[in-house]
Amino acid sequence: MGLTMKFSSESVGEGHPDKVADYISDSILDACLEQDPKSRVACETLVKSNMVTVAGEITTEAKFDYNAVIREAIRDIGYISQDDDEVFHADDVFINNYLTRQSPDIAQGVNAASAEGKDTDEQGAGDQGIMFGYACDETPEMMPAAIMFAHRILRKLAELRKAKAVDWLRPDAKSQVAISYEDGKITHIDNVVVSTQHRDTVNHDQIKDYIIEEVIKKVLPAELLGDNTEYFINPTGNFVIGGPAGDAGLTGRKIIVDTYGGWGRHGGGAFSGKDPSKVDRSAAYMCRWVAKNVVAAGLAEICELQVAYAIGYPNPTSIHIETFDTGKHPDADIIEAIKKVFRFKPAEIISQLDLLRPIYRESTHYGHFGKAGMPWEEVNKVDALKAAING
Repeated sequence: MGLTMKFSSESVGEGHPDKVADYISDSILDACLEQDPKSRVACETLVKSNMVTVAGEITTEAKFDYNAVIREAIRDIGYISQDDDEVFHADDVFINNYLTRQSPDIAQGVNAASAEGKDTDEQGAGDQGIMFGYACDETPEMMPAAIMFAHRILRKLAELRKAKAVDWLRPDAKSQVAISYEDGKITHIDNVVVSTQHRDTVNHDQIKDYIIEEVIKKVLPAELLGDNTEYFINPTGNFVIGGPAGDAGLTGRKIIVDTYGGWGRHGGGAFSGKDPSKVDRSAAYMCRWVAKNVVAAGLAEICELQVAYAIGYPNPTSIHIETFDTGKHPDADIIEAIKKVFRFKPAEIISQLDLLRPIYRESTHYGHFGKAGMPWEEVNKVDALKAAING
């Protein structure tokens, strides 16, 4: 692609209110799956001030203390009682639980059983919808650079905070990276924005120097940072009040942070708090797995895959691929190879990626894609795709 442009992506840290909500929802999902892999979970979380509200539908045989799981999730993030002036922390939040069982109308469409008005006795999609997966050769993770750079900054910031490298960092944080391209190739990082919550014991110059020298310059490629790179560090001048004390947080409100930073398309469905019978989550993971293997196999430099589903129906209603003129074969041939190697029915997605496991807390922060160890990040179908395309 011969693009000359500037492109930005953002990320948010573990203590951002929306990510607090996501992490609580995924912690409840994992607690269910640890005891009952057949659990059906759709858990939404709202956090504000010193209050947590969970609502949604859960059908499970698992027995556990929901309040204890919620408090442990908050403690993991770093909102703990040692911060006496912090309104929101693990030990003292008020918890409201409005979780009920899944609607039987939805359940009969998803279950692998026949039902009146249902065309098949196979497991169907938990909802209609379109899901996208994307991969490119721009970074080692096969992800767009801007979003990966933004994630790297916040991972490093969290690492330093949890290691107590300095005593003034707090959990809420955001980052943003703007990258300049000429003829489709990265030339330099134009600017970096970082806002981090802090105690009131540190001044702005200290924060700015530390973030630039110990965070940004430690994780971003030195050859892309130059004299013309601008740094916007805590540009409001003060960020003491943060997290749910400063803003309300909701599950599923950071879907672009969770995926491709706006570089690749998104179907609209959020991930956190949903068990893998919900194709919003599992099919998006599937599409990423497929796209990454297509790029890793050398079939294209860029691959974006879309699949669509109807509620209660097992087969995708459509499969579409776009290689943006980087394909080494016609897109139609790549689709045929994909169909030979991968299976897209919901039950088959779950089986291929082994998704009925408590792995979802690990997916919540710093994007669901580009993380080593997640099953949808494996490049284990490269040889099969090469054989299929050449066969």
